[in-house]
Amino acid sequence: MNKPATIDFTTATPAPAQTQALLDLVPGEARDSLLAIHEVLRRELPQGRLATYEAGGGSSSFLPVDVLSRSHVTVVDIDEDQVRNNTYADEAILGDVQTYRFGPETFDIVICYNVIEHLPDVEAALLNFRDALKHGGMILIGAPNPRSLSGVVTKYSPHWFHVWFYRNIRGIKTAGLPGEAPFPTFFHPLVTLSKLEAFATTHGLEMIYRREVESPRYPEMRQRKPLFAALVDAGAAVMNAVLPRGTDVRRGDYHVILRKR
Repeated sequence: MNKPATIDFTTATPAPAQTQALLDLVPGEARDSLLAIHEVLRRELPQGRLATYEAGGGSSSFLPVDVLSRSHVTVVDIDEDQVRNNTYADEAILGDVQTYRFGPETFDIVICYNVIEHLPDVEAALLNFRDALKHGGMILIGAPNPRSLSGVVTKYSPHWFHVWFYRNIRGIKTAGLPGEAPFPTFFHPLVTLSKLEAFATTHGLEMIYRREVESPRYPEMRQRKPLFAALVDAGAAVMNAVLPRGTDVRRGDYHVILRKR
């Protein structure tokens, strides 16, 4: 087991259990899906105290309040600023989720939200997550769809453009500063949903929740920059018209829950 730096919050005054990540999502498909995930977690997770691993944990959690409040949360993140900014973890570890290994049968749930697209070795990270899960434990993954319009733009545009978009379109003036998104993106092949599903099946994980959703960037843009959003929507509509029936390039994100068999 690796032993990188650890920051223990157990002696600090705990922050209120809030799912700020949910509050930050504007109404739309991504928010609806996250609410549906909350219901799945309430139904499928064991009752009582939970051992939760947030892989790449930022400053807010994607868990529902009632689940977060009964969780002992361990966060592992490679970014020292992200570790420092975390306010809800019981234990925060400065380490790499691709190489950091816990003992077997340690956790009830692993959260990996907006993380795998940033990893050069997604396979190693997923196998670490699986091995650390108890039997019947779950992995919640939220990630961008590399084959969507936003996924293609993200994959092939330079990082400075991502920072510009966050600052000028999303209105996040701290974007690109130390510990702040956007972070460099790799898009390992396993980020593609079909390949992720096949990998999961091969390695003892069953997909119990799967939903592709419109990227939350679209409703954000419609609120903040309606003219710009109209142009993007028009471009997406043209692309949908020439692509195979049923394709929607605005479906820029997906949510899955994998359960260890």
